[in-house]
Amino acid sequence: MKVVLSIAGSDSSGGAGIQADLKTMTAHKVYGMTAITALTAQNTTGVTEIVESSPHFLEEQIDACLTDIPADAVKIGMLPSVEQVRVVARKLKEYEVKNIVVDPVMVATSGSRLMENSTPDVMAKMLFPLARVITPNIPETEILTGMQIEDKIDMEQAAKKLGEQYGCGVLVKGGHCVEDASDVLFDNGCVTWFEGERIHSTNTHGTGCTLSSAIASNLALGFDLKEAIRNSKGYISKAIAADPNLGKGSGPLNHMVAV
Repeated sequence: MKVVLSIAGSDSSGGAGIQADLKTMTAHKVYGMTAITALTAQNTTGVTEIVESSPHFLEEQIDACLTDIPADAVKIGMLPSVEQVRVVARKLKEYEVKNIVVDPVMVATSGSRLMENSTPDVMAKMLFPLARVITPNIPETEILTGMQIEDKIDMEQAAKKLGEQYGCGVLVKGGHCVEDASDVLFDNGCVTWFEGERIHSTNTHGTGCTLSSAIASNLALGFDLKEAIRNSKGYISKAIAADPNLGKGSGPLNHMVAV
């Protein structure tokens, strides 16, 4: 059985974070493990409290998983602090992990900030070069590049800028774009568009976590990056459309739509 490790925060309401990751991995028939970076008290309307794992405890979790069960892929989500980023980078190198998917989670769907102001720069320098692909949305891409992104041409240029700077695949997600929900991949000098129609739904809590976990699962299963992204977009579109209609804010997806 293929194995995926999620290094990310916990979402008490189950729609994002490691809860979304584990549901997504189960739907893809891979075995999911977790190293929890933070506990959050949150629901569909916002985040009310965050308790970070200490860097030492995060390291112990990663060691406990990877010394016993090697991972075929790793998904990295919420990393609140610079110290945690350093731990994760060191451990990924130590265990020579492949198929690393980095979702640079900076702000929750509800608008709550999830990392220190200095952390994005350190994450980019230490983790992006190790990644097979990073999956920033448009607001995150603007922070990472200093660009203003208004259309598909801007998305392509931003993806290329990050890819050439850090030597990794870059999938800029277009869910925040007014045109449609198409995403663009820059990888090994090539640009590939993954077209997607915008699904009019308020159930978008955890979409970034879910997509990155699906990509990691598909990479673990042996698909190449383009196939992994294509499969994952199909899965997440179905999960949004299935519309569980839960919560008073931005509701969760139906992660189990494929089961």
